[in-house]
Amino acid sequence: MAHFIYEYSANLPEELLDLQGLMQKMHQKAAETNIFPMAGMRSRAIKCEHFRVADGAPDKGFLNLSMKVGRGRDEPTRMQAGETFWKIMLEHLEPLMAEYSVTLSYEMRELEEKVKFNSRNF
Repeated sequence: MAHFIYEYSANLPEELLDLQGLMQKMHQKAAETNIFPMAGMRSRAIKCEHFRVADGAPDKGFLNLSMKVGRGRDEPTRMQAGETFWKIMLEHLEPLMAEYSVTLSYEMRELEEKVKFNSRNF
């Protein structure tokens, strides 16, 4: 299982974010690692209309990626995957960063196995 949850400020242009393109790259790379099954991958993006970055200047924006993963991968494996996803994110967002003041962040969280419930019919 790998869920990619993007939160971003509404002042960032959609065409430079290209979140569909970023999601595709992340899913592809996650599948290539052979540690995240494709059937368990999900991506979603949440546009934040109400936000404040640093001093509140209206030209500053943000994008945060929170990645949820199921248990069962050791820390070195998660670190290697995390560094790979971070690099993809940085490379993908270079055009945005060249034109806008943006803060980027990424975190990977391991979910508690005993309190996670899910079902799927495929």
